Amino acid sequence: MANREAEQKRIVVETPNARREEVRTQAVRYPEERSGVSGAALAAIVVGVVALAAIIILFVMNRQQNAVNDNATAQQQPQTIIQQPAQQQPPVIVQQPAPAAQPPVIINGQPAPAAPASGGSTSNVRDDATVQAAVDKKLSNDPALSALGITVTVMNGKATLLGVVHTAAEKNQVERAVRSVKGVKSIDNQITVSG
Repeated sequence: MANREAEQKRIVVETPNARREEVRTQAVRYPEERSGVSGAALAAIVVGVVALAAIIILFVMNRQQNAVNDNATAQQQPQTIIQQPAQQQPPVIVQQPAPAAQPPVIINGQPAPAAPASGGSTSNVRDDATVQAAVDKKLSNDPALSALGITVTVMNGKATLLGVVHTAAEKNQVERAVRSVKGVKSIDNQITVSG
């Protein structure tokens, strides 16, 4: 503790009108020898304790956040996506006429008359191939129809439609497009509508 002493002083105050004497008392403290911690050391200790407390709080909050992240990761189920294979389409078989085995016979500088076609099967195959190409071109030129992946086979002028669409309107749109191709005599629409 500090020692206190009272000190008295007499002061003469002169003013133009009078002269007077005043007694002033002043208390003076004389510090004792200090043993212990200085103010700067105490401030350093306080700052150190606050910094240590902040580090501990941040460490605890980080561990809690890691625990929350681990729980969230554990709760997420892996998603399995099963993709259904596309509906199997029957293969498209296009028969080409067999090449002529014998060269044409020329008599007296003129070719021999052609033998009559057997049942007109080669002309039907040629017509079907032409119609098939026209139908394929029609579907591939329309972006909406080409995206559907519809398969069309033409046999004796009959177009068979196979595939899967999302709506009945798409099914009807494909049928109208194929029906508009010259050479298509009938349509067997086997397109299925997936709900």
